[in-house]
Amino acid sequence: MTPIDELECYLTELTEVLGHADRHAGLKDYCRGLLLPIARKSIEPIAAHLDPERVQAKHQALHHFVAKSPWSDEAVLRKVREIVAPHLALDEACYWIVDETGIPKQGRHSVGVARQYCGQVGKNENCQVAVSLSLASEKGSLPIAFRLYLPEAWANDPERRNKAGVPETVTFATKPEIALSQISEALAAGVPPGVVLADAVYGDTTHFRDQLTAWGLRYAVAVREATTVWPPGVEPLQPEPYTGRGRPAKNLRRSPGHEPVSVKALALSLPQSAYRTVTWREGSNGVLRSRFAAVRVRAAHRDYWRSTLREPEWLLIEWPETESEPSHYFLSTLPETYSLTQLVHTVKMRWRIERDYRELKQEVGLGHYEGRNWRGFHHHATLTIAAYGFLLLQRLKDPDKKNRALSKAPPLPQGYIPRGSPKSTTPRTRLDRNDSLLDCPTHRPAASEVSLLRESA
Repeated sequence: MTPIDELECYLTELTEVLGHADRHAGLKDYCRGLLLPIARKSIEPIAAHLDPERVQAKHQALHHFVAKSPWSDEAVLRKVREIVAPHLALDEACYWIVDETGIPKQGRHSVGVARQYCGQVGKNENCQVAVSLSLASEKGSLPIAFRLYLPEAWANDPERRNKAGVPETVTFATKPEIALSQISEALAAGVPPGVVLADAVYGDTTHFRDQLTAWGLRYAVAVREATTVWPPGVEPLQPEPYTGRGRPAKNLRRSPGHEPVSVKALALSLPQSAYRTVTWREGSNGVLRSRFAAVRVRAAHRDYWRSTLREPEWLLIEWPETESEPSHYFLSTLPETYSLTQLVHTVKMRWRIERDYRELKQEVGLGHYEGRNWRGFHHHATLTIAAYGFLLLQRLKDPDKKNRALSKAPPLPQGYIPRGSPKSTTPRTRLDRNDSLLDCPTHRPAASEVSLLRESA
């Protein structure tokens, strides 16, 4: 089959979970639009390219499907996972990658928008932030859950919630809480369990790590330099001996001179011989390597409220040779038998999520949605993941094949001017409409005439 034929089969499978047949065309058209080689992948340019002779009608149909139609994001994402996951070779190695992505926005009305840290620009910015869970292997990775983080100012503002269509069941949740909810749902759905990887936003939260352990999941997560641990061979003191008066003491304790240390202090106290250079993969600009050390520690956060010791785990420290101090710290419950090279390889698997987000934004327009409501935001994100899933599937089936679109995007209608163009002086309704065309039969491009997009890497 040609890539166009394979896309049609793939999209047909996805439509099985939409609930109503009248939604099928919306999913297929929108995903085709996301795969077109066009610069902007919001509803208006997609409509203009897919149906140049009836832009307004196509725009209205796509807008209804994305912003208003009550189909299930979870069902579509589950179907994408069921199609793609068998090709990931998860039986060889499996990782669950937790992360977030920021989408810069203007104004204050788009759902969840606030001034907060945006990874895309590397600083605090007006943006939306979404938390995701990706299923990954050595071959590739796929987001399987995606949820907007709703800041407290939004969660506690009934007027803004109502205007943006935020469901009543959605309350404020921290990013680690959202991630735990996604992981819980993945476990319930029978997703093959993997080592959980996450940055310090999640890994530095003790409850997040403890809950993963309670669920039987191993983790390798980043923590901040101030995180405290008990060094090798040192642990909390046992409860005070019972004196015969009052209730027996149950909690572990500390004493002056017998206290945990920060991971940074521990890293600086290690001899230079503890650090070894490890290479973990070939990057686009050459071999990736750095210096690492690994020691067995016990996490110390509020263990004076506990009656039992936490289990020992790995502290992995990265200290590049060119740096004056360590740059990264990781806690991991991977087996004690793991080598330093295996530990490094595992934590560095997080690079896959960076590739996911780069391609989701650059190739299929994750950040291009221009609507403001909760449903539209999540529907657009789900459909971009569906489109990305197809590109990933093509790459997994034939890693050496360069899949390229067989044709160019359909031409725009003559005189078309995108929304917001400074050259536009024509009333908005006239740009999307040609009354003479609407009153007579028109030719609509068949699915096979719509191109796929790009050369996949």
